Amino acid sequence: MIKNYLRSALRNITRHKFISFINIFGLTVGLSCCLLIVVYVINETSYDKFNANADDIYRVTRSFNTPDGVETLHLGAVAPPFGPLLKNEFSDIKRFTRIYPAGGSLVIRYKDKLLTENEGYFADENLFDFFNIKTTQGDPKSALSDPFTMMMTEEMAHKYFGNDDPINKVVRLGNQFNFKVTGIFEPLPANSQFHAKMLLSFNTLNDTAVYGRKSLQTNWGNNSFFTYLLFPKGYNVDKVAAQFPAFLDKYVGTRESKNSKLSFQKFLSIHLHSHLDDELDQNGDIKRVWIFSAIALFILLIACINYMNLSTARSALRAREIGIRKVIGAQQKEIIIQFLSESVLITAFSLILALGITYAVIPLVNTFSGLSLSFNLLFQPQIVTAVVAMPFVIGIISGIYPAIFMSSFKPVKVLKGLVKVGSGSISFRKVLVVIQFSISIILIVATTIVFQQLRYMQQKALGFNKDHILTAANPFNPGQFEVFKNEVTKEGIVKDVSRSSRIPSGRLLDDQGISVMQNGSSKMINADVKYINTDYGFIPTYGMKMAAGRNFSKDFGTDTNNYVINVSAAKVLGWQTPESAVGKEISYGGVKGKIIGVVNDFHFESLHQNIIPLLMRMPSFANNSYRRLSVKIDGDHVQEAINTLEQSWKKYQPETPFEYVFLDDKFQKLYNSEQQQGSLFTIFSFIAIFIACLGLFGLSAFTITQRVKEIGVRKVLGASIPQIVTELSKDFLKLVLIASVIALPIAWYSMSKWLLDFAFRISIQWWVFVMAGVIAVVIAFLTISFQSIKAASANPVKSLRSE
Repeated sequence: MIKNYLRSALRNITRHKFISFINIFGLTVGLSCCLLIVVYVINETSYDKFNANADDIYRVTRSFNTPDGVETLHLGAVAPPFGPLLKNEFSDIKRFTRIYPAGGSLVIRYKDKLLTENEGYFADENLFDFFNIKTTQGDPKSALSDPFTMMMTEEMAHKYFGNDDPINKVVRLGNQFNFKVTGIFEPLPANSQFHAKMLLSFNTLNDTAVYGRKSLQTNWGNNSFFTYLLFPKGYNVDKVAAQFPAFLDKYVGTRESKNSKLSFQKFLSIHLHSHLDDELDQNGDIKRVWIFSAIALFILLIACINYMNLSTARSALRAREIGIRKVIGAQQKEIIIQFLSESVLITAFSLILALGITYAVIPLVNTFSGLSLSFNLLFQPQIVTAVVAMPFVIGIISGIYPAIFMSSFKPVKVLKGLVKVGSGSISFRKVLVVIQFSISIILIVATTIVFQQLRYMQQKALGFNKDHILTAANPFNPGQFEVFKNEVTKEGIVKDVSRSSRIPSGRLLDDQGISVMQNGSSKMINADVKYINTDYGFIPTYGMKMAAGRNFSKDFGTDTNNYVINVSAAKVLGWQTPESAVGKEISYGGVKGKIIGVVNDFHFESLHQNIIPLLMRMPSFANNSYRRLSVKIDGDHVQEAINTLEQSWKKYQPETPFEYVFLDDKFQKLYNSEQQQGSLFTIFSFIAIFIACLGLFGLSAFTITQRVKEIGVRKVLGASIPQIVTELSKDFLKLVLIASVIALPIAWYSMSKWLLDFAFRISIQWWVFVMAGVIAVVIAFLTISFQSIKAASANPVKSLRSE
């Protein structure tokens, strides 16, 4: 019986090649998109699950708030003493481990090789008890136990040592410390929170010259230590979290629980659900996962709708077949099974093609998006089961209505030629077309608004000039810096060089508390004012404008005790105008000084964040506080300026590679996620519209063939080609207009919610919705008119003689 069903299904597929092609092609494209998004979703939701203890690991985070409880900062890392103290205080904690980023760029020398490396971390020696990191050489239990030891990946080892055995080799870090290689580990999987190339012994930090044991035990201000706790299976961590306020007051200081809070984050939820002010790596977003999952379902739904529409539309062609089957004894359920078997067969064939396309396209998607997707993710047992079931599920969903509809034909009417596609079926087909184009219009609106927001972020005035500024780590001591600056700026192609603790495009995380001096007494201000350390050249280098007062100047020796603030800071400190803030005395971090200038507000961070009240200071301990360089160069002589900088750099810093990044590239990276999202929206919108038009093309072609005699009569009676095209198209275009009315409010609501993620955002313009509707109507009309014009141009004599 099954063999007979399959033979009959193949016969009908080959008999109606045009409609079968549209069905198979549409389903193949839809399934390919669906599979690609499934791979993406599996990748995003599988982060860190390769760790055996992942379910029982929690990260400790620390947040800071104003006296009235408003959170101003939430960090994914905490101070170094918290790890051991929590383990000692709460016996239910099995063990802890800490990871401390070694810095943005580590300079490593081995013999004649001098390179800068990222992804280096100081790690507690028990790191391997927490995370499943595979080692190929060395003992993971002892490799990081001694100070000044390190482990590295095989790739790093080959880079420095070639084919030599790396164990016990000694490299020099930062031109200060020698580290011995004690182990080699395999790179962490792509779906891991951090991707270390080097692991440095945490015990090294106990050395006075590096960090100091006392500092590790008493420094509560350096919240840069990512701390993880392992609990017993199924443990309720809320029992420990409830005791955090008392713990803070006990160890950090009385009433510390009023100023900051500790909290837990489940390790497996960090990648998709954590968006704190300081993260170990760039995280994903669960909202993006839901968005693309919805798009996958939408595209698949459009393809299934095509199948339903075309199958019911061609029902008249198979009416006699169904009537004969019923006359010779076929029951309705057997006819339903027959049609469902055709649907399953078409879906299975489409799935095979889609798997091949997915395999071929994934490398292109990785290159395009920067992701690390793998086709092998589909080989998980539960996914294989779902893929195998897909032809049956999708085939039945898309084929059940046509099967029931066609199996209900009465054989007497069918064989007399009295069967017509009734109004009920027409109404249902209209509903399906409306759904298709509603989805397409929503995607058109979403794509347009995403790109408008991206363009807005890229073109919005930031309050400074980011063009032709390159940035680098600052290796110079104060004396060297002045000599270097004078040398590179003397030709004029390097316009200015400045130093600062942070540079625009980064996050403002540092806050030391601020007081305003009034009538000789200090009044603490309940405001979150961040700070950066800058030198004299910072404001001129970035072309920032003063709203009042002046910049730091070498002509005033007391400027190391003075401050420059932005307009937002002046407002939160109680001064309504920038001029009224100049000359006022404040105390910041316990250091008294005067406000000598107010700079206009500028966007230090991305446009996701509001402009934060900011204070600039020029501390006397500049050697340790200026970690970054900003260099303004002549835009007409970029390469010459870079060559000049490199020559002088090598002259004064021969042990430090000259590595730089242009500031506009750093700002561009802030919006990589949105850029990728916009590009993917465009691709999927095009695919959704294409599949919808494919179905509309087939449906209109079939409908027009059913009206050939009507067209012939109209032409004989004098109807012109435009009149006939209009008559044939208007019913379909009405459906697209109805789809617009339904889709546009949904699109407006969805994109309004999406824009709330940006502190600075566009206003959604009415013309976007008009444009989306017009595009949908034009595309639908062009799709239909091809068949309409062809039918209207045919010789009416032939159509009227074909009885």
